[in-house]
Amino acid sequence: MIVLALAIVILLFGFVVFRGAPYLPTMRRQIDDAFELLDLQPGQTLLELGSGDGRVLAAAAKRGIYSVGYELNPLLVFWTKLRYFKHRKFITVRLGDFWQAQWPESDAMFVFLLDRYMAKLDKKIEIYRAGKSYKLISFSFEIPGKKIDRSKKGIFLYYYR
Repeated sequence: MIVLALAIVILLFGFVVFRGAPYLPTMRRQIDDAFELLDLQPGQTLLELGSGDGRVLAAAAKRGIYSVGYELNPLLVFWTKLRYFKHRKFITVRLGDFWQAQWPESDAMFVFLLDRYMAKLDKKIEIYRAGKSYKLISFSFEIPGKKIDRSKKGIFLYYYR
């Protein structure tokens, strides 16, 4: 029974690599740096693709920023909803594949995706933003051939104009 439970947990945390990136908690300093670069105001909305344990969503909520996160791992979705229940007015977390989802309206996006997915993301953002200005924060990975507007300690801001 323990072996089966362990196998399920490994499967839930491992299969997401094939859709974006593995679960890796974002540290508080990295989150602060990302929000400094984004310069979002209370009432704006952040979209996080691969929201993991919800740390970025919670940091947004504490700043008065609405956030929507997509996550493939049902354990992490449950954890986020449970842990940040008090911020439910500001946080929406959805179980699902963000590549297949219809993204809600947002002012900016936060991602931690593996290098091989960044060009695909860039193309999807170009369609999603429909000519409007848009900000993207990428943690650790750059978009090939796209100019970084600002960066701080491995966090890259891209501004779509």
